[in-house]
Amino acid sequence: MTRVAIIAALPGELKPLVQGWPHSTRNGIDFWAQRDEEEEWIAACAGAGQAAATRAFGALEEGGPIDLVFSVGWAGALRPEIVAGTAHNMAGVYDVRTGERFNCDADAGPLWLATSPVVANETEKLRLASAYKAALVDMEAAAIARLAAMREIPFYCIKGVSDTLNAHLPDLNPFIAPDGKFRMGSFILFAAIRPWYWPALIRMGENSRKAAASIAQSLLEFLDAGGHVRNPNGYPNLKP
Repeated sequence: MTRVAIIAALPGELKPLVQGWPHSTRNGIDFWAQRDEEEEWIAACAGAGQAAATRAFGALEEGGPIDLVFSVGWAGALRPEIVAGTAHNMAGVYDVRTGERFNCDADAGPLWLATSPVVANETEKLRLASAYKAALVDMEAAAIARLAAMREIPFYCIKGVSDTLNAHLPDLNPFIAPDGKFRMGSFILFAAIRPWYWPALIRMGENSRKAAASIAQSLLEFLDAGGHVRNPNGYPNLKP
């Protein structure tokens, strides 16, 4: 049986993909699974950051060996031409913290992702774009890429753009708990009395929903019914 692992940070990133899949939670990790006699698609999210992604990966491995793994979820644009709401099949991932570089196992074009230990603001986005020549930034993919490399299993990365390069957003870092969970209640109280952020937050919400749908479409196009990777260059939604 082919076991395809799909790891995200937040349930909203997976919602269009796993709608209707059996869901469970264990030790603060959300799980979804879809199985038949030949393949098993398993998805998990444990929160933002590399530590949370590592927990999700380990929890999925408890059910058996993983044959290939996808890092999916929302990312910020590092270039002005990157359109919000679109999904991109990444060529590889840089770990900003360590300087490591991980190639994805598909010939997916030139776009690279930078994994940062923090939510990047516009200034940090510009720095990452210059230093790494990356197109997008997230907080989890490098951890999944590293674990896949250690186990010699194929690694793929599909990211959807939730915020553009010049998005004027509040600092989200104080609202991420040590375990990677987002403190939504605290953030709502913070945003409620700062109406100058409302337009950008509304746009990010709309963009995030579109991006999650684009991720699901891209992933379903990327894999055939047996969980095998198709040639990604033939699919228009996988932006090179």
